[in-house]
Amino acid sequence: MKTILKSALLSVAALTLTAGTAPAADYPDRPIGVAVSYGAGGATDFQARIVTMVAGNEDILGQPMYIVNKPGAGGRKGWNWFATEAEADGYMLSAYNIPHFIAQSIKGGVKYSADSFEPIANWGSDPAVVVVGKDSKFNSMADLIAFAKENPGKTTTSGAGLFVGHHIAALQIEKACACKIAYIPTKGGGAAAMKAVIAGEVMAGVNNLSDAFRAREAGNVKILGVADLERNEFLPDVPTMKEAGLDVDNSSVNFRGLMVKKGTPQEVIDKLAAQVPLMFENARVVKRMKAGGSPMKVMTRDEVKAMWAQRQATLAELLKGL
Repeated sequence: MKTILKSALLSVAALTLTAGTAPAADYPDRPIGVAVSYGAGGATDFQARIVTMVAGNEDILGQPMYIVNKPGAGGRKGWNWFATEAEADGYMLSAYNIPHFIAQSIKGGVKYSADSFEPIANWGSDPAVVVVGKDSKFNSMADLIAFAKENPGKTTTSGAGLFVGHHIAALQIEKACACKIAYIPTKGGGAAAMKAVIAGEVMAGVNNLSDAFRAREAGNVKILGVADLERNEFLPDVPTMKEAGLDVDNSSVNFRGLMVKKGTPQEVIDKLAAQVPLMFENARVVKRMKAGGSPMKVMTRDEVKAMWAQRQATLAELLKGL
């Protein structure tokens, strides 16, 4: 009897072990969600839908990816949800935005940090730019800064939230010009911030280059400057902030990619790390991203790890001084 009982217990243990490892071994066997912490139509949502469109190809993941928008509080709502409520099984990924979630965790008041997540791969590098409405009296950064100096606190400027790339660029510009800018975080991310500029609700905006590129192509805005170390291939006529006489570096450049929750099985992380860069490098994806004015920068998991660590150190020092 004891022998039979022991055999039964061993069988149950074996089945339990098999049940725990099978999902990782067979991964993925169903569609995969991607949480986007910003609203539909903004740069992160727009790009995430493009870079995931070939996930179902047999030579990539063999299962489609679908987008789940969780906007609010400059990304805080979505990343809080992902860090605390999402399953760590590889069937719900999240788009990340750097410097956003790192800067937010440094400033506090959130339930996540870089240690809450595991990076998979990076798809883009999107600098912040300063935009004004098509009929604005400002035609250069010099025009905008001159007004800001003469009218402290009256240069209303929209952005996607607090301690996102837009806000960091605005803080750097404000420090560089020794003037006061009224930065106004909008609900709804970059898309809402751009709408505020186009509608004339604010005098200027700090936004993503990709959003601004599409808005300028539609004839709705002028782009005065880019917060990067060199001019961008999509906007060769737009000077950098340094060219405009402002000591602003590339700390606000928005890196985008995919991550999983800490605790995800290593076999799943390894599978995603091997296949997701192929998804980003797919010819259809590259063509669509280029057509949308969305700069790409594909980085592997190890490269993203190094980038996260570097940004953590840079932002800790930058935010301490702003």
